Amino acid sequence: MSDQVTCREAIAQAIADELEADPDVIFFGEDVAAAGGVFKSTVGLFERFGGERVRDTPISEQAIVGTAIGAAIMGLRPIAELMFADFAGVAFDQIANQLAKYRYLTGGQAGLPVTVRLANGAGAGFAAQHSQAAENWFLNVPGLKIAVPGTVEDCYGLLRAAVRDDNPVLVFEHKNLLGLKGEIPSTSYRLGEAAVVRPGRDVTVVASQQMRHRALEAAEQLAGEGISLEVIDPRTLVPFDDETVAASLARTARLLVVQEGPPGGGWGASLIARMTQSHFESFDVPPRLLASAETPVPYAGCLEDAWLPGPDDVVAVARELVAY
Repeated sequence: MSDQVTCREAIAQAIADELEADPDVIFFGEDVAAAGGVFKSTVGLFERFGGERVRDTPISEQAIVGTAIGAAIMGLRPIAELMFADFAGVAFDQIANQLAKYRYLTGGQAGLPVTVRLANGAGAGFAAQHSQAAENWFLNVPGLKIAVPGTVEDCYGLLRAAVRDDNPVLVFEHKNLLGLKGEIPSTSYRLGEAAVVRPGRDVTVVASQQMRHRALEAAEQLAGEGISLEVIDPRTLVPFDDETVAASLARTARLLVVQEGPPGGGWGASLIARMTQSHFESFDVPPRLLASAETPVPYAGCLEDAWLPGPDDVVAVARELVAY
């Protein structure tokens, strides 16, 4: 398609296309039906597909995830929305101990093709309890796939891939990117494939979602100084496309990972550990992780801006790596 749409419109289109393609697909969550979603990313679905397949739920994350698990066991392919990713903690037992493990505990007799959509991320003034990069909480839960789209194309393509996957997939949709514009892709996606969004020769920069765009801003600025950044968007955290990062690192010999959220226990530190363990010979200088401070997300706009890694921070660290 050539028409420009926003991320929120691409999300609604992906859900509609899956509902149209497969009668076993159902969709439910808080205010997703007549209201069109709190972030207006499900507008028109209730009117088009009716209350049997697009349903509002009570304000209960446990009930939402539990219903999705039961529906999948009975042969349906549910899409469930948790309004804020932060409240996945309320349903953590359902996600970590039931959704992620059910196929394993039944010896493969029962699959759970469940897609859980969650709004994540800081930078929009939602404060400490509604702004977290909660995707990092689930990295140590085998059995879950984790998608982190950062463009219109990826919001559409990764969501459709998640719904068609026979395993549970958590799809994190960054609140600060919902108004971003792009085109609906004409090709299908597969989970676990990173994208080299800007080729470069001097530093490999790996960044997802909002940080992807800030890394690209930094790359544009540094290009004027003769420093060339290769920017990679992993697009999915589980499975992670280590091969694409390793191939880039073999060329640049320098690695900078930019992660929204505190550094401890995050995907950035995990990636650096894997690259150091398996590709130590590729490094000319120690790798760097640029992450947020070890504090809750501030509410005040100036403090939230300071808490998030910005383009200038990426520029500063990249300069240090090149000059090392």
